[in-house]
Amino acid sequence: MADYGRSLSFGLSLDPEVDRLDETRRPAKAADEGGLDYLAVQDHAYQPGHLDAWTLITRLTAETRRISFLTDVADLQLRPPAMLAKAAASLGVLAEGRVVLGVGGGAFADAIAGMGGRRRNGGEMVAYTEQSLHVMRAALSGGGVRLHSDQHTIEGYAAGPVPPAPIPLWLGGQGPRMLAVAGRSSDGWISPLNIYVPPDEVPAKQKIIDDSARAAGRDPAEIRRIYNVIGAIGDLRGGPGLVGDVRLWTDTLTEWAVDLGFDTFIFWPVTAQRAQLDVFAAEVVPAVRERVGRIRGQR
Repeated sequence: MADYGRSLSFGLSLDPEVDRLDETRRPAKAADEGGLDYLAVQDHAYQPGHLDAWTLITRLTAETRRISFLTDVADLQLRPPAMLAKAAASLGVLAEGRVVLGVGGGAFADAIAGMGGRRRNGGEMVAYTEQSLHVMRAALSGGGVRLHSDQHTIEGYAAGPVPPAPIPLWLGGQGPRMLAVAGRSSDGWISPLNIYVPPDEVPAKQKIIDDSARAAGRDPAEIRRIYNVIGAIGDLRGGPGLVGDVRLWTDTLTEWAVDLGFDTFIFWPVTAQRAQLDVFAAEVVPAVRERVGRIRGQR
């Protein structure tokens, strides 16, 4: 049992394909109106068919009213941390705080190098990522930032603007060293898709985060746990991920909340995004909230 007791939240992953912009804008507005908490955009800038994540998010913040936006996840090796913090703080001001920074070290070294990024090995990437989290946290608070290390040279950045609400820093990753960084230095762990990190692998990963948090003097319950869930609600034979009716989705997400410790679920529909969103928001989300609340109340 690994329920950290955090309030539940739910989101939708948006497709950044340039040829599907109209199909992306419609569900973004529907998710905003339907009461979801987050719209998530992946960041693979080296994909020629993808819009830039920050540009797309900025456009969509102007077309929505209340929903928050999550980079899922921003590539730190292509987006230097001081500049990324500046962009996030600026959008935080413009969008009245509706921003969460999901970041990662960058999973595709060849593609990163192809865009001019530095090719880092595993240990260098982990060190770079953890230092970047500290740089961004200082910058987002509006303080001065200076760092000379083997991974960063920041000679003196007078940070600002300060966003109207703190911008959480959530870290994506699955290896033990990156999970330990999440425990020490992030506000949340973003798990890769459920087809890449299946449920039976989650407890061991949560333990690494928890142990690292405690070693750093932190309460593990302070760290949010986010699961990217690919699949379909309904009958989609042979579809990837979680596939089944509303009851199966309700049972499964409830179990992943109270037994695996996740508090945030980002839905990646594999078909009919708008129709899938409608069922997710209207039926699955309230059912999971009710079921988890009832289970917690019985303890």
